Amino acid sequence: MIKGFRVRLLPTEEQESLLWQNAGAARFAWNWGLALQMKRFEDGEKLLGEYDLRSEFLKLKKQDEYAWLNNVSSKAPVFALFDLMTSYKNFFRTQKSGEKFTTKTLEKAKRRKRKLTPYDMKGHPKFKKKDRCKPSFAQPNEKLYFTGGCAILLKIGHVEIQTDYELPQGRDVCKFYNPRVSYENGKWILSFAMEVEKQDYALKDCSVGVDLGIKDLAVVSCEGDKMVFPNINKTRKVKRLNRHLKHAQRLAARKTKGSKNRRKAYEKCKRLCERLASIRHDYTHKTTTKITDLLPSRIVVEDLNVRGMMKNRHLARAVAEQNFYKFRAQLEYKCEERGIELVVANRFFPSSKKCSACGAIHKGLKLKDRIFNCPHCGMSIDRDFNAALNLENYVA
Repeated sequence: MIKGFRVRLLPTEEQESLLWQNAGAARFAWNWGLALQMKRFEDGEKLLGEYDLRSEFLKLKKQDEYAWLNNVSSKAPVFALFDLMTSYKNFFRTQKSGEKFTTKTLEKAKRRKRKLTPYDMKGHPKFKKKDRCKPSFAQPNEKLYFTGGCAILLKIGHVEIQTDYELPQGRDVCKFYNPRVSYENGKWILSFAMEVEKQDYALKDCSVGVDLGIKDLAVVSCEGDKMVFPNINKTRKVKRLNRHLKHAQRLAARKTKGSKNRRKAYEKCKRLCERLASIRHDYTHKTTTKITDLLPSRIVVEDLNVRGMMKNRHLARAVAEQNFYKFRAQLEYKCEERGIELVVANRFFPSSKKCSACGAIHKGLKLKDRIFNCPHCGMSIDRDFNAALNLENYVA
């Protein structure tokens, strides 16, 4: 089984300088390749393939003006070009769906009275701005290995790592997949995947229903027992950080455009955003781990229409902060790792409106009604727990 890992790098000042150079070279290669492909499209020429694009880039490196590219790993910009072509393939696949421009793009162009170009098309690769993109670069699979508490990176050397994982030591001991170095929230992170042995878990002969919501992140029913995972965004810590972010954004908006103070102010906003994202991501991981550690034979979740929920301007922000997509993605791979069957209930299954006792449908139930009062059998129960019970007993 292939599993992903993330370890923190603790580089020296000299190594950190090399990391920034590699990330800058990767960003430059992406922007250069995108500009070249767009120019060829405008001239009516066919787009270059990834290996032809690499050949053109190697010619560029021989020019004196771009001699600085020889000071970094040759793989970092090349892999960036390969990523660009992968992005183009995804773009062509998106265009086959029929929707050429997003509604937001059309409204913005109409408001500014600007003519749309192929660059504005849905899914088209975008230029990476230095202050707006995440600095990152790829490493070749065969060159990465670990030894003595250090990661060996191409043309950077032995970089100390911080991790709780027991990683294979030595060269050619294990094959790593898609290793990448990125700068996140003031830290250098090395992410990669490798093959691990699948463990055998003793599963219980029971089912677990998971009802996702906004009031609470998840209400879980396991053999009739109720488990509640509250909304992390309602805690004092997150509310305080949101207030600090709001204040920082107001100050940043008042700074002169292009000034150092404006850049510093937006860097502070970026750090706060990344801090909030890390808190939510960590909480989602802890919640999904606790649910899968119950070791049931199956877990049932709802197939939520998140895109439709995001169209409600009163709920859009609260829905986005709950990370429903990440929750389900984490649940999927953790269930696969433990051998648990993950069942996704039909989108139109009335989990909230159905009585878990008699099975009657309460058609008059509204979103503001937090207590489910059955009009047929008279049962009174928490709305979310009732939905979780229905999901626990769901039959496809």
